[in-house]
Amino acid sequence: QVQLLESGGGSVEAGGSLRLSCTAGEYAYSSNYMGWFRQAPGKEREGVAAIYIGGTVTYYADSVKGRFTISQDNAKHTVFLQMDSLQPEDSAMYYCVSSSLRQTPSTWLRPDEYDSWGQGTQVTVSS
Repeated sequence: QVQLLESGGGSVEAGGSLRLSCTAGEYAYSSNYMGWFRQAPGKEREGVAAIYIGGTVTYYADSVKGRFTISQDNAKHTVFLQMDSLQPEDSAMYYCVSSSLRQTPSTWLRPDEYDSWGQGTQVTVSS
């Protein structure tokens, strides 16, 4: 498994922005895709965004398209999630994920596609 360390969560008012970071540690070379899932209390985990490591393919959940941007710094084995125009419904624990598998538009949203999960970072958006 790849060790994943997230940072950047916090509290913000609606309309504000946050930037999450996730750095892959040992075995980072085995990551094919990395991304973010989130889970709010009482709700199921949902995929937010994913990116092909070393490439340009990205996937976004419909609920965040146009507001969130996933990017990477390969030299630092780090993936970022820029979150703009945040809304209260974006409040959740955000988890960085890594997959050794190739992802497609129909598979990337499945939690079981991902081998490694970070500890999570909390994002709270107040109205």
